[in-house]
Amino acid sequence: MEIIRQAIPDVLLIIPKRFGDDRGYFSETWNRQQFEEFGLDLDFVQDNHSLSSEVGTLRGLHLQTPPFAQDKLVRCTRGRILDVAVDIRTGSETYGQYVSAELSADNGHQFLVPKGFAHGFLTLEPDTEVQYKVTGFYSAECDRSIMWNDPAIGVDWGISPDKVILSDKDRNAPPLADADTGF
Repeated sequence: MEIIRQAIPDVLLIIPKRFGDDRGYFSETWNRQQFEEFGLDLDFVQDNHSLSSEVGTLRGLHLQTPPFAQDKLVRCTRGRILDVAVDIRTGSETYGQYVSAELSADNGHQFLVPKGFAHGFLTLEPDTEVQYKVTGFYSAECDRSIMWNDPAIGVDWGISPDKVILSDKDRNAPPLADADTGF
């Protein structure tokens, strides 16, 4: 397993090894010992799974405020996504900045989005499935969203805004400057 720090060093790209033959492949996607050797002590308590039928479905930017903040280990198990993490930690040198990575069933890459970051993804293929582990249980009272196209953040989603498919919650999310993030 390869663990690569991103431009915002707290966000990690995880590249599990794949062992393949004519039957397919095997991959170990989570190994507590390897993460601990890298200095990560994460206690995952919940797994989430989403299916997005159409290309251009955007889910995010989402977060859980303390005390239900979550680290997320995200992977795409069918299709392809652009995965985005935005630093929302007040006082951080990288506050309001983002990093992104393409995750796909083909490349097997994973994104570790730590607490203090908003998370979102855009589907790049139809019938895309995303699975992620989290270190905190979901709390409706601590559930927050930030505007996906906040100009102060400037995420390059690589798609025309009129092609994006959003939930009402995401369509009406406030910009980061007006969001109650708790960080």
